[in-house]
Amino acid sequence: MRMADLGPAIMVPYHLDEPRPHLRAPVTPEVTVSVDLPEADSWQRMAVLYDQVAASVARAVESGGGALVVSGDCTTSYGVVTGLQRAGLRPSIVWLDGHGDVQTLETTTSGYLGGMPLRVLTGYRPELVADRIGLDPVPEDHVVLVDARDLDPPERAYLDTAPLRRCEVAELTAATVPDGPVYLHVDLDVVDPGEVPGLLFPAPGGPSLSEVAVAVQRVLDTGRGAAVGLACTWSEYSAAAEVVRMALKLDGCPRQAT
Repeated sequence: MRMADLGPAIMVPYHLDEPRPHLRAPVTPEVTVSVDLPEADSWQRMAVLYDQVAASVARAVESGGGALVVSGDCTTSYGVVTGLQRAGLRPSIVWLDGHGDVQTLETTTSGYLGGMPLRVLTGYRPELVADRIGLDPVPEDHVVLVDARDLDPPERAYLDTAPLRRCEVAELTAATVPDGPVYLHVDLDVVDPGEVPGLLFPAPGGPSLSEVAVAVQRVLDTGRGAAVGLACTWSEYSAAAEVVRMALKLDGCPRQAT
């Protein structure tokens, strides 16, 4: 199976709770999620947004397929995993990222909420967003974190003792993929920034785009891919969308970059 054949392409043109209507994506979506968000804190606003993402993903899965979800950051994964759970699945996670995404409010020095999604997905502070959208924690031993070369000291300390597994992109094979249906998350800053222009948080020294594409295909070839999340973490008008579209073979009709 190719990524383009997984299921409906769902576009979530946001970065955290901020709309990014001009974000260039490597697909033309069948569904675009757009929500009037309340005047509230970022966690509540994200909960409203990701409740709608979850509904779209659940409908796609219940219709007999999967979903390809494209967004501007990694927190969209809250809605994707919740949607899979609403459809009756208990997904494991394969998470490709140049960063760890396992910060907490207590450890972050920047305060950036986009540095926390993998930690939230595995049960950190459920009152922030999980309880609001019905997200059940994914057991840490059902998670594989791939690459994550740019880590802060608190993240390293956590990963040294956490039961989630880690590997490099080249080591991601069918044998590495956790049991059960899989949510495959690809933050495109996992790729060396020399190949993907305009990344917001570049992490030098990463694998090539072709190496990432091969690893992604290995996961899809297991036949257990329930959803794929593409975090297009680049500036709105970056040429990266076309580069990624070609590398990941997202050229099937009608999913073409515009």
